[in-house]
Amino acid sequence: MTVSIPLVALLGAGAYIAWRFMGLRIWHAVLCLLFGFFLAATSAAPQIRQLVTGVVQWLTGA
Repeated sequence: MTVSIPLVALLGAGAYIAWRFMGLRIWHAVLCLLFGFFLAATSAAPQIRQLVTGVVQWLTGA
């Protein structure tokens, strides 16, 4: 699955809303970002990619 710009924009908007209205601190966001990068390098990355692909396909009806 290629991550499209709209999906990245949606996730960015969600992070902005969490920061603005839910009290997300900058260090929380940095910690989550680093966790995502390190998680992508593990053997669990293909299963996570398949899960995200399945959810996006289910939501879009493709």
